[in-house]
Amino acid sequence: MRLLIAEDEPELAGQLESAMTQAGYAVDLAADGEDAWHLGETEPYDAVVLDLGLPVVDGIRVLERWRAAGRDMPVLILTARDRWSDKVKGIDAGADDYLAKPFHMAELQARLRALIRRASGHHSAELVCGPVRLDTRAARVSLAGEEVRLTGHEFRVLAYLMHHQGRVISRTELTEHIYDQDFDRDSNTIEVFVGRLRKKLGPELIQTVRGLGYRLTEPRSEA
Repeated sequence: MRLLIAEDEPELAGQLESAMTQAGYAVDLAADGEDAWHLGETEPYDAVVLDLGLPVVDGIRVLERWRAAGRDMPVLILTARDRWSDKVKGIDAGADDYLAKPFHMAELQARLRALIRRASGHHSAELVCGPVRLDTRAARVSLAGEEVRLTGHEFRVLAYLMHHQGRVISRTELTEHIYDQDFDRDSNTIEVFVGRLRKKLGPELIQTVRGLGYRLTEPRSEA
């Protein structure tokens, strides 16, 4: 899963990037509104953390431009402003949630998980597909009750497929959602990660749809 964090305070931006990377996300940073708008306009994100007080172009204007262009990724706004009217403006501009500074990192992470789940039609913090369970809160995966250790990229591939169960996902789409902007992307490595996941979780969990990509479906139980 891939996040954009638009925050102009370097220390806070670094803390957010570190926390979300450790939680299993690929993270891009933007330090001003113009950069944030460009990244949100051209890159596919599963969610955005957007500070309202960005330089160059403020967060409200960035959000309005995204929504006017049809960009519908979940957006959580951060604000140091105490006035309720500023929060209302953010929601009216198209934000899905907000947090006032200062905030607890655990709360921000929980709100982001909820936004991403709702955007893909899930309501529980635990995603289930047959014997495989992915706990989005702890970034843990288990098979028939036994914990399975995954690398960061394996976890991101599985998490994206688990959030979009039943849908065919192309290698290009997976590549766009598991790597940050600066990573040397290679869609051919997706096949490697899928192969590793099949070895760890079972060969039937991730189906190859020839010429289209991959689909995660619940394995059929034997009669």
